[in-house]
Amino acid sequence: MRRALVLLFLVCFSLPVSAAETPPNIVFILADDLGWRDLHCYGGKLAETPHLDQLAKEGMKFTNAYSPAPICSASRASILTGKTPARLHFEFVTKPSAVTPPIRKLQPPPYTQDLPLKEVTLGEMLQQADYATGFFGKWHVNEHYKRYLGWSPTHGPKQQGFQSAVETFGSHPYAKKFDWQPDDFQKDEFPPDAVTQNAIQFLQQKRKQPFFLYLSYFHVHTPVRSPTDWLVEKYRDKAATGPGNAKLRTHYGAFIETLDEYVGQVLKALDERGLRDSTLIVFTSDNGGHPEYAANGPLRGSKWNLYEAGIRVPLLVRWPGHVKAGSVCAKPVTGTDLFPTFCEVAGGNCTDLTLDGKSLVPLLEGKSADWPTRALTWHFPYYHPEKGYTKSKETIGVNDFAVSKTRPVSAIRVGDWKLLQFYESGKRELYDLRRDPGEQHDLSDRQPKQTAQLGSQLKQMLQDMQARFPTDVPPGK
Repeated sequence: MRRALVLLFLVCFSLPVSAAETPPNIVFILADDLGWRDLHCYGGKLAETPHLDQLAKEGMKFTNAYSPAPICSASRASILTGKTPARLHFEFVTKPSAVTPPIRKLQPPPYTQDLPLKEVTLGEMLQQADYATGFFGKWHVNEHYKRYLGWSPTHGPKQQGFQSAVETFGSHPYAKKFDWQPDDFQKDEFPPDAVTQNAIQFLQQKRKQPFFLYLSYFHVHTPVRSPTDWLVEKYRDKAATGPGNAKLRTHYGAFIETLDEYVGQVLKALDERGLRDSTLIVFTSDNGGHPEYAANGPLRGSKWNLYEAGIRVPLLVRWPGHVKAGSVCAKPVTGTDLFPTFCEVAGGNCTDLTLDGKSLVPLLEGKSADWPTRALTWHFPYYHPEKGYTKSKETIGVNDFAVSKTRPVSAIRVGDWKLLQFYESGKRELYDLRRDPGEQHDLSDRQPKQTAQLGSQLKQMLQDMQARFPTDVPPGK
């Protein structure tokens, strides 16, 4: 009943962006496991990414953008709702209902299987603002149905506000079987990708209303395997001179360029339909880069932990007439901010919703001087990996011994200060990200007041969100 009333409120009180302006189409493109420095426009040295580089030139590049979580499902649930994973009680990846978290020194909270239907999603909010809504690609906020990453018939995109949705792995190796071979393609040819093709078909449909396209790629998540032989040869020598395993990096470079190509096909389709000037485009990643593939240095860590490389992501925005071409924004922002951003752009009214994000429209329109300093929080009350700790990779990132030894932890960033709170030991680490972006120099002993202040602020914010915390292991377990 509450959810129905909220949706009724949204549709009754939605207003256009301005009295004289038609709300734009919105294209949201989410990459999977793309590291903060994997794109050439962010200083990446491995892969060629001409289409995304051009998007950066035509719009705004954020240099302090973060994912809501260091892991897939939690981040995606937060983006969909504008709420932090801590508030949603969705802090890990989806697991079957019979699976329980491993117990070590502490007992983590139970896993979450599905994004609850009571939550108002981007699709529902924008549909009520008279948008046609479409979702294509990786959903991963419901319990796997019939197959790995399978959409639930009760909690899939069509049950969460998306009128058009097609389930497919496209050209990603998850699909396992294709009607083509890697040697079928000549130089500069790429295999067809059903995820991209379905998205293009959606945006090409004739309609009188604006549309919201959520394009969620499986690239560049493992298994990382180049779809074409010519791309492997292209990156073989380049990968041999960089950090990490040369064979893995060869395929990773090819994978990134493949993602860029598919994004380019979507951008081309928009241009061909004459939709460039009436469309807001947002591109980002669901979490930081994988420790075996992404060149995460000089940041510390990787996907699965709360050091910078685990949560820092690329964020590119193009919105003709609103975003200055070639602009750069250094303000700390997060994927949780996209819900209120899209709400404002669409002329929606989200005042009756509990949101942890903040609309980025002022930043997009160049009003960064008015942007207040705020606290960003992350909460990961679990262990990773779940089956025991393995020796971490030492050649990627800087001092990233914690890559595969993540223990329950929370973090807060306020201005240039960042604090991590570890729950097993009670230890706190404090870093000045302006002087030490690689988090190499823990200042908690030298800055006890700052450490205590941020620790108290983090604790209070998580309590206000009714966050779940790891607990002591009951006797006998």
